[in-house]
Amino acid sequence: MEISEIKQNLTIANVLHYYGLKTDKQSRLNCPFHQDKTPSFQVYYKTQTAYCFSSSCKTHGKSMDVIDFILHKENCTKAEAINKAKEILGHQEPNKKERYQQDLSREQFLTNMFQYFKNAISNSKPAKEYLQSRSLDFKKIEVGYNGGQFHHGARKDETLINQCLEYGLLIDKNILGRTGEKAYGVFGKWSICFALRNRENKVVSLYFRSTLNDDKAKHYYLKNRQGLYPNYPNVNTKKLILTESIIDAASLLQIKNIEENYSLLACYGTNGLTEEHIKAIKELKQLEEIIFAFDNDTAGKEAITKYANLLLEEVPGVKISVLEPINKDINETLQLHNEEIFIELLDKRQPFIFSNENKKEEISTKLETPPLGVGGLDFLKRKHLLKNLNIEIGKAGIVGEENSRMLLFLIIISYLNKSPLHALVQGSSGSGKTHIISRIADLMPQEDVLRFTRITESSLYNWGEFDLFQKVVIIEDLDGLKEDALYALREFISNQVLRSSVTIKDKKGNNKSSHKIVKGQFSSLSATTKGETYEDNMSRSFLIAVDESKEQTARIIEYQNKRNAGEIDPNESQKAIGFIQSMVRNLKVYEVINPYATQLHLPEKVHKIRRLNEMYQAVIKQVTFLNQYQRRIASAGNYLITEIEDIEQATEILFESIVLKVDELDGSLRQFFEKLKKYLKEQSKEFTQREIRQEFNISKSQCSRFFIQLAELEYITVKYSGNLRLQKYRVEYWDNHQKLRAEIKDFLMNQIQQIKNSDSK
Repeated sequence: MEISEIKQNLTIANVLHYYGLKTDKQSRLNCPFHQDKTPSFQVYYKTQTAYCFSSSCKTHGKSMDVIDFILHKENCTKAEAINKAKEILGHQEPNKKERYQQDLSREQFLTNMFQYFKNAISNSKPAKEYLQSRSLDFKKIEVGYNGGQFHHGARKDETLINQCLEYGLLIDKNILGRTGEKAYGVFGKWSICFALRNRENKVVSLYFRSTLNDDKAKHYYLKNRQGLYPNYPNVNTKKLILTESIIDAASLLQIKNIEENYSLLACYGTNGLTEEHIKAIKELKQLEEIIFAFDNDTAGKEAITKYANLLLEEVPGVKISVLEPINKDINETLQLHNEEIFIELLDKRQPFIFSNENKKEEISTKLETPPLGVGGLDFLKRKHLLKNLNIEIGKAGIVGEENSRMLLFLIIISYLNKSPLHALVQGSSGSGKTHIISRIADLMPQEDVLRFTRITESSLYNWGEFDLFQKVVIIEDLDGLKEDALYALREFISNQVLRSSVTIKDKKGNNKSSHKIVKGQFSSLSATTKGETYEDNMSRSFLIAVDESKEQTARIIEYQNKRNAGEIDPNESQKAIGFIQSMVRNLKVYEVINPYATQLHLPEKVHKIRRLNEMYQAVIKQVTFLNQYQRRIASAGNYLITEIEDIEQATEILFESIVLKVDELDGSLRQFFEKLKKYLKEQSKEFTQREIRQEFNISKSQCSRFFIQLAELEYITVKYSGNLRLQKYRVEYWDNHQKLRAEIKDFLMNQIQQIKNSDSK
């Protein structure tokens, strides 16, 4: 093999992988040729070269190709480096240098073809984009790409074509191409490729996964499929993970902790535990545990039940457990979470439970129940779930605000569903609005939470396509966002997607336009002093007012004092947070059907009744979603059925938000005005700002803002008197807010009672 051919077939990625080296996101690594504390070694995948920028390196100033790299790494001559390059390519036998030699065995031929497919990855944009969309890193796993060009041009050879026809890589369709020559169909064209290996670790078959969005043609195995992926397990294996698919196994193979402590085997679908799999498992004499990591759907659960029974017969005494993905399958979970989630899932895996009658049964009660967090799962099955959960939220450090904190919790967990909700928490400066949204966010799995103090004008457009998918976004100060950032946020909340036209440089350095998409299925909590301003422009956003009453202040101070006196154990707060996080992880994604939806109405006095009606129905769905382990599932699909109890609980929780919608005063202003009326006792009494400021112990700017707003809305009037034109005020409109609240409450409760009466007939 000539040097030019070696450089054509052997990529810098292959060489780095061979020596166990990995680059970072900027294609850099610590130089392997000198002591390097910070990455100074740059890899250029486009040119298949590398360069060290450190002046203390022996290679400094010299760009190196794959042969140069091997030469320095092995500290050998160029001739020896060339032989080593051939060895890496799998050309150890001198008479079998080409992938189209006539006497190649099936194993040798497929090994060479797989090497060709692996080399194609670094130069294939569709392959790299597809792998990135599946969170697969070709630098960490062995994967190739079949662009369908391996038998064209200079590579065309009759021997190669005959071997491809024999082993199934080409299909003779008995047709002629445009040039009049015979044309062939390519098996697994435009697909990423994985190797299946035999006991000797030789490639004996190939699996292809299409990169095209074609539901009818996704998976391809070569004819006469044999071999296992990623290989036969080590004979000393103690813990073996079985996945439903090869891509799921490849996803876990990238995680160092799993690669070092577990063996992996991919089944070929829910009916794909073959005799070869079983035979390989039976040969593992030190095997202690088999862990199923199948898809989180009915077919996956039924397959686990079937194969758990089978394997227990074949390997008596082995422990069988279940790791259930948070999302649809292992790969989708990897796409939407950090790798650390799998370490947590493995730590919390649950044993497969057999029935007492025949010791072969479904997993736990039904395999619908996730194996994560047994305590949280038991909690979800209890009666009065929302009441008990509210107590736990209080233990986590959120004092008072019982209805508000429960509503915020229902809103924040909506990130798991297709139609997430959003909340604006309004309060004056120092009222604790940022504290409450931060503490509610603490109750969510932290790998799903993104916290921002500020958002710049274009930052939301620059996230990856799925970076904001199934996430919780916390914005600590919405007032600090500029209009462009607010516009992007409004678009996200309304449409769950941002589309932008951006300028990028092509390979030649020329500017060209490109279409960038960011998908955003996320719930959000934002803190603001002027909620109505933003809420008007954000659909699906709830306006929630912080309780600024003296009673709530007294509760907070009492809690703070007890904590400082050591009467409240901080570990109890952390324990409650961890417990609720475990409970959230046990929630499964369902759609909800509310059979009573057409019988629910809101009072006519409500402002923006169309928007609030949608929110009312959404909160009812969220209550049903939270009560999922106590609700019926529709036989026609994966739907939970709302019960009247869900409507009652949602109405109680949402009541204050409904009242806010009726009221033209926002939450903070309404609380101030009610305190003002209570202090004055009679409508005709005059007062000054200083008097009220000192009585309510609020700042001058805050008091002034409230007075200006009440005067603009004609709730109070101002009078001038004396030479200094002293400003005095009088309440002009003495509304009966409590009566209005009672009327709304009666309307909603009577409506629910009518539904109950109708339902009982």
